[in-house]
Amino acid sequence: MMNDVSRFLPFLKPYLLSMGGAGLLVMGAAACNLILIRLGGSLWDLITVQRDLSQLTHMVWVFIGLVVGQGLLSMGHSYLTAWVSQHVMADFRTHVFGHLHRLSLNFFAKRRTGELLSRLMNDVGTIQSLLTETPMDILKHLVTIIGGVGFLLFMNWRLCLLILILLPLLAVVARMFGKRLKRLSTIIQDQTAHLTTLIEEVISGIRVVKSFGQGPREERRFRSAVEGLLETTMKRTGVLAVFVPVITLCTFSMAVAVLWYGGKQVIEEHMTPGDLFAFVLFAGILIGPFGSAARIFSQVKEVQGATTRVFELLDTPLEIQDAPHPKVVQSLDGHIQFDQVSFAYEGRSSILESVSFSIKPGEMVALVGPTGAGKTTIINLLHRFYDPTAGHIYIDGQDLSSLQIDSWYRQLALVPQETVLFGGSIVDNVRYGRWEASEADVVEACRRAHAHEFIQMLPEGYQTILGEKGINLSGGQRQRIAIARALLKDPRILILDEATSALDSQSELLVQAALTELMKGRTTLMIAHRFSSIQRADRILVLHKGTIVEEGRHDELVAKQGLYHYLFTLREAEGITEIPEPAS
Repeated sequence: MMNDVSRFLPFLKPYLLSMGGAGLLVMGAAACNLILIRLGGSLWDLITVQRDLSQLTHMVWVFIGLVVGQGLLSMGHSYLTAWVSQHVMADFRTHVFGHLHRLSLNFFAKRRTGELLSRLMNDVGTIQSLLTETPMDILKHLVTIIGGVGFLLFMNWRLCLLILILLPLLAVVARMFGKRLKRLSTIIQDQTAHLTTLIEEVISGIRVVKSFGQGPREERRFRSAVEGLLETTMKRTGVLAVFVPVITLCTFSMAVAVLWYGGKQVIEEHMTPGDLFAFVLFAGILIGPFGSAARIFSQVKEVQGATTRVFELLDTPLEIQDAPHPKVVQSLDGHIQFDQVSFAYEGRSSILESVSFSIKPGEMVALVGPTGAGKTTIINLLHRFYDPTAGHIYIDGQDLSSLQIDSWYRQLALVPQETVLFGGSIVDNVRYGRWEASEADVVEACRRAHAHEFIQMLPEGYQTILGEKGINLSGGQRQRIAIARALLKDPRILILDEATSALDSQSELLVQAALTELMKGRTTLMIAHRFSSIQRADRILVLHKGTIVEEGRHDELVAKQGLYHYLFTLREAEGITEIPEPAS
């Protein structure tokens, strides 16, 4: 646990001065509270024993001054603690998010979105309280214990020893319950993450849920998860339900012992009533730190589980990262070469086997083949979402792994089959390709993508706020916005991943016109299922079971009477417009 806490020190370092100030303020407030309690005893004696009105008036003014001072100190430390707490949490959450989005696609393929959301939001929030608020509590309790014990020893050391013998019982009880509370708290956090994941999956896939009539099933899954969380929460509540009365019993027993022995001292005139009054109050405030020790102990155990989950993310290595001295890409001709490239996803058989091909600058090449042939893998390798397990990829003669990743991505634009649009306006979604672009540039890109006309017809035009993933636009409209985004980026290399396969014929015509504009003068690598798109390519690479089995133009491949000819003639015979799966 201490090792995990030490890893947070870089995030605390910029705020140590503010934390120190908050610590001094909280210690000052605790000291004022101790003095007020001691003055309370003196006031009691002035009223009941000495009956000195002038001294009483003076003491009341001092009392008021201390109350005001304590209030100001409390206000100051509360604000400073919250300020530090929120800033540390924001910085750490940003750090975790920054690491998260740099992880490879392989990492995200093994994780559920809701689980990652829970770690980033819930677990970081849990850690935050331990790092910033708990130290302030400890300082306050430290001053209370040291000051309180000091006053008690000075006033009546015998009675003080009685209290100090009884107080450790609270620590023993806290230790007894701590392990079970830790285990239950960790389970609750895991179940909460699972519940968050379930909610995210259902909401993001609400169309499928409704279409397949699976609402009742998802409700049952949700109820089952909620009931599991409820059961564990109630177990922890049961532990706390026993824990609190036991602590209360110990506290009450100590109070009775103090009152009995202190009352005896007053009756024997070894102590004034005011001193006994102050003594009881001191004993009462000493209970607070010892009682809080149990709560803090429980929090520490809860945070241990949260830190484990968060640092599991941060300790995940970056599989894809820049070379020690990467080359910054300023401009490209756009020559792509795959040289004996092989690839296998982790734990799976090989997807590509010694694939070699070359794409000239400005050339449009289509990748064709049945499902699982390796088309998407080639796109992923070119994007450097993964690195080859063997062989090399060269860009203008330079090994792709030697190029700075960010500068390489500036030369690429991807138009995927499933268009990804983000929450916000249309203009912001188009600007995602080049954020500093002017509104005039955005409009021009949309004109070239054949999107300007339908955007103008929307209620707010370019400022229209899109629903989640652009749900309030048609597939063709979303795709044309994606093409406008790519046009605005002005890449040298263009990747089209089945950009028209999900569109109807009318939408496809508009998108094809936009793609024609987009591909002008750019090196283009295209995955396509529709022969209307494939026939426009300068060259076609036919993949089957991870290797290139044919290469050439459409007419040449048909004339060879190989796999491409089989697929094309099967399409003509059966009226299929997309590439079918070949018979095994």
